[in-house]
Amino acid sequence: MATYLDFEQNIRQIQEEIIAAEVRYDHHAVEILKQELDKEVQKTYANLSPYQELQLARHQDRPYALDYINLLLDKKYEIHGDRHFRDDLSIICYIGTIGDERVMVIGEQKGRGTKNKLKRNFGMPHPEGYRKALRAAKMAEKFNIPLLMLIDTPGAYPGLGAEERNQSEAIARNLLELSNLNTITVSVVIGEGGSGGALAIGVADRLAMMRYSVFSVISPEGCSAILWNDPTKVEAATKALKITSADLKELDLIDDIIDEPLIGAHRDKEGAVNALKNYFLGEVAELKALSNEERLEKRYNRLVGMGRFSE
Repeated sequence: MATYLDFEQNIRQIQEEIIAAEVRYDHHAVEILKQELDKEVQKTYANLSPYQELQLARHQDRPYALDYINLLLDKKYEIHGDRHFRDDLSIICYIGTIGDERVMVIGEQKGRGTKNKLKRNFGMPHPEGYRKALRAAKMAEKFNIPLLMLIDTPGAYPGLGAEERNQSEAIARNLLELSNLNTITVSVVIGEGGSGGALAIGVADRLAMMRYSVFSVISPEGCSAILWNDPTKVEAATKALKITSADLKELDLIDDIIDEPLIGAHRDKEGAVNALKNYFLGEVAELKALSNEERLEKRYNRLVGMGRFSE
């Protein structure tokens, strides 16, 4: 059963009326109600607050990395383990094809349902997860395969074991290695991009965000707890942090916004997958037109020139 947020209740009501009309075979009513639904979608999603966009980014029905991989990739084969400690299931790595393009895909996977969330550690990678991602990235470099990275995590796992295995070094190593990786790289925030957990697979030739995704240095809950010691300030923190795709594009912190369906990826997964596919293949074609030296120089200039501000 679909889950609806508070501001989606009018949409829910119209969709339920459409289903009832279809059961009655009342095709005239269905057409009228679909027109009403289109108007309601335009009205609702055209004026979302930053907090509402955060809710959409975290929506339980929103497609996760594995959903995109299953719909995007043909002839896919999963890569396991970091060759040092273990296989961290919160990071998934697949090699396969998107259309005629051979690609490597690295994603952060949150998991659905209690059992699966525990298996995936709620999408919070350990150090071995980032080392596994780097191993897959190096494999892509070796065979000159374009790399697609899908960011969706509340943050890197902050537990004692992760710190003992040098979480910060694993993230820093990925930042260094990915910045120098000699193959085409595209990174996309598909849901929630949390702090270093997102940055660890966020260094690329192109960094984009889905329309209803967020990218932040800290969660709004953590921000409100630190600044105000008040959990009711989450909405204010979300607005102040400027974590939406539109805010980050305006600040020159990302390259592009991918136009997932207006109604959201959680309501139209195929539309979201097609939008991501078209963006990735378009960027790969553009980057292939550059020489290695030109591409690496553009990546360097982009990374050192990231962000802007006015006094």
